[in-house]
Amino acid sequence: MSLDKKPLRPTVQAAIDLSSGAIGGVACVYTGQPFDTVKVKMQTFPNMYRNVVECVKKTYRDRGVRAFYQGTTPALMAHISENAVLFLSYGFCQRVVRNLSGMDSKVDLSDLQKAASGSFASVFASLAICPTELVKCRMQAMHEMKTSGKLAEGHPSTVWAVIKSVLKTDGPLGLYQGLSSTLMREMPGYFFFFGGYELGRTFFTRAGHSKDQLGPIPLMVSGGFGGACLWLAVYPIDCVKSRIQVLSMAGEQAGFFSTFRNILMKEGIKAIYSGLTPTMIRAFPANGALFLAYELSRRAMMNHMSN
Repeated sequence: MSLDKKPLRPTVQAAIDLSSGAIGGVACVYTGQPFDTVKVKMQTFPNMYRNVVECVKKTYRDRGVRAFYQGTTPALMAHISENAVLFLSYGFCQRVVRNLSGMDSKVDLSDLQKAASGSFASVFASLAICPTELVKCRMQAMHEMKTSGKLAEGHPSTVWAVIKSVLKTDGPLGLYQGLSSTLMREMPGYFFFFGGYELGRTFFTRAGHSKDQLGPIPLMVSGGFGGACLWLAVYPIDCVKSRIQVLSMAGEQAGFFSTFRNILMKEGIKAIYSGLTPTMIRAFPANGALFLAYELSRRAMMNHMSN
């Protein structure tokens, strides 16, 4: 049975997708922020931490529990803006794919078509997330930048100080350092993200039932599977992106391919996958929470507006 009791106006549907995406983004951040902090530290300084356990121990010993939530404010800004724009664009791109395929509005898209819609939607999400993720990554790796001597010990580390530093040094376009690598990560990543999620929902849906009738556990498992698919597919690209965004703080400007080549030549292929373990641990609960919050809030709003 479909959720739609009567067709909603495109503007109403867009508002629902936007709001549900934002709610999902909040759930994702609070569930996965400590793991994301460990991931960024290990990506940026792989020689400083031998493994996840050592990174967690050193971080806790040096700065306590609060260190794991360093960058939470820009992370919230990043995920709220990214997921709001992503799910708004995802709904729009699904309608475009449906129109191009000549399908009726009541016919559901295939899992492959939804994966393609997610990939197209990621272009718009990249523009929203790049500035906030730049600030988040810099704040998460600020301690390591100081201890490694790349930044002065007294360098300010608040959100506003980081933003002012970028604007003063590189101007407004400086906030988009790493945009090309963000696009290279997001487009294939969200193909696997939405594709994996929809495959999971298809797996859990019994014959004669709708995906929209799935409960919280199948939704969380499907979301976690989608998140795992995303990171397995694009992790090396994300590692390069983190390097570009963090090290540019110390004036080290380099493009995607030159950064990628330097990492391989100087540190080996292992460095490209540094931090993968906390990322995969984070993928299931964080993305499970994201899709659960998105689906439940979307259902509630659509039922309310349809009535």
